[in-house]
Amino acid sequence: MSERTETLARSLEEGAAALANFANTLTDEEWHTRTPKDGRKVGVIVNHVASVYPLEIEFALSVAAGKPAAVTMRDIDAMNGGHAQENDTVTKEQTLALLARNSSEAAAAIRALTDNELDRAAAVPFYSNAVVTCQFVLEDHAVRHSYHHLARLRAALKPGA
Repeated sequence: MSERTETLARSLEEGAAALANFANTLTDEEWHTRTPKDGRKVGVIVNHVASVYPLEIEFALSVAAGKPAAVTMRDIDAMNGGHAQENDTVTKEQTLALLARNSSEAAAAIRALTDNELDRAAAVPFYSNAVVTCQFVLEDHAVRHSYHHLARLRAALKPGA
């Protein structure tokens, strides 16, 4: 483990903890509230974050190996839509357990990377074949994901707060 991987892993853990703390404060009504524009329920979005950590880590590891997955935004939209339908009735308890487990495993996977792996770069189809590093992919996906959705969920449920 390096200082860089520890920093990334800790940021992921802090984001997941903040999302979990927020989710723990939600009433049943808030958990089932549909978000503006997106249309997914608040609880479904929290579950989405929890469930995609393994995929986000796999994506970053593919860049570290020089073989990035040929994932497109269309693929992501289809995956998110399918997830929303399949998890429409997901409970807070199931989601928080999944969030704790998957974020912990994601942080451990990040800590296992070397600085050389973080620095490895490849042309990534998701980014229009721009050459990006494994660290960039981690920061843009697994590390940032909980913060991104937490901000949107707060804005949807408590505008101006």
